[in-house]
Amino acid sequence: MFIYDRQQREALDRLVEDLSEHRIGRRVFLQRAMALGLTASAAASVLAACGTPSTTGGSSTPATVSSIDVLNVWSGEEQQSFDAVVTPFESQSKITVKIEATRDLDAVLTSRLRGGNPPDIAVLPNPGKMQQLASQGKLIPLDSFLDMNKVKSDYASTWIDLGSYNGRLYALFYKAANKGTIWYNPTQFQAIGGTIPKTWDDLIKLSDMIAGKGKYPWSMGVESGSASGWPAADWVDEIFLLQSGPDLYDQWVNHKIPWTHSSVKQAFQTFAQIVTGKHYINGAPQSILATNFQDASYAPFKNPPEAYLYYLGDFTAGFITAQFKSAQPGKDFNFFPFPTINPQYQGAVTGGADVIVALRDNNGVRELVKYLETAQAQEIWVKRGGFTSPSKAVSLSAYPNDVARASAQMLTSATIFRFGADDLMPPAMETAYWKAMLDFIKDPTKLDSILSSLESTAQQAYASS
Repeated sequence: MFIYDRQQREALDRLVEDLSEHRIGRRVFLQRAMALGLTASAAASVLAACGTPSTTGGSSTPATVSSIDVLNVWSGEEQQSFDAVVTPFESQSKITVKIEATRDLDAVLTSRLRGGNPPDIAVLPNPGKMQQLASQGKLIPLDSFLDMNKVKSDYASTWIDLGSYNGRLYALFYKAANKGTIWYNPTQFQAIGGTIPKTWDDLIKLSDMIAGKGKYPWSMGVESGSASGWPAADWVDEIFLLQSGPDLYDQWVNHKIPWTHSSVKQAFQTFAQIVTGKHYINGAPQSILATNFQDASYAPFKNPPEAYLYYLGDFTAGFITAQFKSAQPGKDFNFFPFPTINPQYQGAVTGGADVIVALRDNNGVRELVKYLETAQAQEIWVKRGGFTSPSKAVSLSAYPNDVARASAQMLTSATIFRFGADDLMPPAMETAYWKAMLDFIKDPTKLDSILSSLESTAQQAYASS
């Protein structure tokens, strides 16, 4: 067997080293070697020449290292908070954690994998990439070294299921976002006679009541540069899950049902009740399309308020406190859960989360993942703010205020949780979905045509993904 490409040769040498040092197992070695261009028989020959390392996905005696690298997308305050989390680990373990932050994580990770030089740990923005990497044999099963009884005690089964592939745990959900939150100003809300709605019908009645008093119940903006439309997609995602449930939701995400399916159409039509509601949104639909989503969040908190309600994820709290420096959580701003649509799926929540995966097996990776799973480690970031943990082991008292605490409680108690649908779709489908939301807001009467167009896009996007 000869390899004439120098880069391929170097990549194979690194694979052999990883195998010899027990950083990867036999199956992972074979998959990566064949990805470099070796035939199955050639890869098997190299494997035989290397001896017999431990089984795939975690050796019984992992390599001992003095440093590990973590690839993530965090920057600014997020990166500072993660530094604060790993500092005690470094002191206790004497293992240095080298952090590589990039906004183009997918490209960097793909490049490093192709070069045979994966990071020890990566923090992925959604489980879709984890599923892809796990199916390719590029990840170390976390259940090979984590105490799964503890994990099952700390996390609801929905989080474990989302982090698993073929019955093995490959991802630890770490920093979560709750997208089931509708924001309001408690003082102004009470002054106009509002009561917290429990059902969708209650929400429509509340909106009609506010509109009937000559006020605008809703603020909405979906402008976000090249990503314009995604805030409206969040609406449809949340409505779909609460209306039709997780099974159909999963089928929709994976294109097992067409975009023309009645459940998809119903979710769009339900969203249209807000977009087209009489006197619901000032200047709609043009204002919705032209207003930046962050700017739209300010309306209920101005004095006097320009609207009374705003829907978006729990990260909205950061927009509010940055714009209104003296705003007090619970007093000047709060949220209520997105109301029930179908009682069968009450309490279902959409959201997002950063997930931790391991690409090498060594003592540093094992110890850091075990540490990051603990409530002690997660509470360091929780107390600093801007971090919601899906772990039930994290004390609610650790959150900096009642609003953050309530959002965390929603997530940890959710029996049904799903990532935002667009985050899990192929890139071409996600982009088309966002654009379709703009077209729908502009003219909801064209829904059938819009959904047919999305279905045509889906047939191509999923075939090539």
